Amino acid sequence: MSDFKAVERALLSVTDKSGLVEFARALSGFGVELVSTGGTAKALRDAGLVVKDISELTGFPEMLDGRVKTLHPVVHGGILHRREDPAHVEAVKAHGIGPIDMVVVNLYAFEKTAAKPGVAFEEIVENIDIGGPSMLRSAAKNFEDVAVVSGVDEYGPVMEEMAANGGKLGYETRWRLAKKAFAVTAAYDAGIASTLEGIPSGAKAPSLEGADDGRAEARPLQSEAYPLQSGEMPQTLRVIAGQKAALRYGENPHQKAALYTDGSGLGIANAEQLQGKELSYNNLVDLDACWALVSEFDATAVAIIKHTNPCGVGMGATVAEAYKRALAADPVSAFGGVIGVNRTVDGEAAAEIAKLFVEAVVAPEFTAEALAALAGKKNLRVLRLKPAKVERVVKQISGGFLVQDEDAAVVSAASLTVATVRKPTDQELAALIFAWRVCKHVKSNAIVYARLDAGFGQTVGVGAGQMSRVDAAKFGAVKAALPLAGTVAASDAFFPFPDGLEAIAEAGATAVIQPGGSMRDAEVVAAADRLGMAMVMTGVRHFRHG
Repeated sequence: MSDFKAVERALLSVTDKSGLVEFARALSGFGVELVSTGGTAKALRDAGLVVKDISELTGFPEMLDGRVKTLHPVVHGGILHRREDPAHVEAVKAHGIGPIDMVVVNLYAFEKTAAKPGVAFEEIVENIDIGGPSMLRSAAKNFEDVAVVSGVDEYGPVMEEMAANGGKLGYETRWRLAKKAFAVTAAYDAGIASTLEGIPSGAKAPSLEGADDGRAEARPLQSEAYPLQSGEMPQTLRVIAGQKAALRYGENPHQKAALYTDGSGLGIANAEQLQGKELSYNNLVDLDACWALVSEFDATAVAIIKHTNPCGVGMGATVAEAYKRALAADPVSAFGGVIGVNRTVDGEAAAEIAKLFVEAVVAPEFTAEALAALAGKKNLRVLRLKPAKVERVVKQISGGFLVQDEDAAVVSAASLTVATVRKPTDQELAALIFAWRVCKHVKSNAIVYARLDAGFGQTVGVGAGQMSRVDAAKFGAVKAALPLAGTVAASDAFFPFPDGLEAIAEAGATAVIQPGGSMRDAEVVAAADRLGMAMVMTGVRHFRHG
């Protein structure tokens, strides 16, 4: 078996035609015969290249609205026969089948079609590629003799190697390309299975014309038109993601790590880094926590996160105001944290942020003035992202995975139940709802002290991750850098005893928001009445265990 194999005939059939003409022209320059289908053949001919139609190769026309084009023994026999097996060589010779030495395929854009709002069921079905995955798998299986190019990103490396080796490709390259092709088809099938699982039985829509010669790499998703019902979990968990970057290390230097992305272009994993050092594993975890927290608020909000817990959260009329309130809550812990902003960062806010050492800042946009102000902090990581909706949370445990809906529960003033004799004032109520939204993003057990400053929410103290609720109340008070008198407090779960509530009152809080549901709720409410506090219950718990 020769390590390097010549490419004499290539079959090209692609959806994503980026770089196609340049790649095909390079192949033609190496003396490679080009065979193609539908729209791909047209694009190559329009560029002046000589192309043989697949129907000319097979002696059989494309049919069934393009559903059958390459599913033919001439195609798969040409790909799959082993060149050094005399029986294989004799068989293809007897049937007049010539070898195909390279397959260039990217798949129908199934994931984009399925994600379109209101997409018809039959359009989803017509965008399930059959011939493309079959050709990729055939070529990958016979990698010893055939090169399979399953992505536009491979055009450059393949052309370079062929140019350096007289139009030939080496064994290691063919093996690498084969592994990638199998990964592509696995992801594609997983995407189809995940989408169809979310479609109710018998869902139909008006028929649409068959898909064109479209192809693209896939990722698992649900159709927005046919989402899984609330609370319904997939029967099979499919997690397919491509590696975006190898990270320097994981949570600690002795742990290897990498970042994988769903390819959507949305969320922290797909954020665009505008400046700064390479992102670390811990940066990404904290940035995700930070963005999730500020996304809770419709008004301008800033969160400063350290080890996934908020040091401070603030709101304001401007980003600069919100940042100052967030920083004032715990300026010591904010050192070396990450910052999330749910609005465009302007020059004024960036100038304030630049005064503090922080690891990273994420926002949907930055003005030119903001980027100029942050440019002086060369190591500061600045990320611009497009928001992503998280529907399910997946956590690996030994031997398997846990899957749950994202904690998307929200409360409003109208949904709360006042449990005490004294009702909260309007100001207390606004502060309670703010504190509750923050508390949702604090590790349990959690107590959050907050207040309104000029009408805008601001955290005062955060008691995170304590083993008892009393300790969380005390720790949050100890962490407060601002006066606690007149604040309100949020508890992520019910008070099992009055002692936690009493610690909050001793710290200076006048009102509390909590889920309720304890066997001793009556004792806790009686303690609040005795202390002159207002207490509202949400009926919703917000445990967060990591």
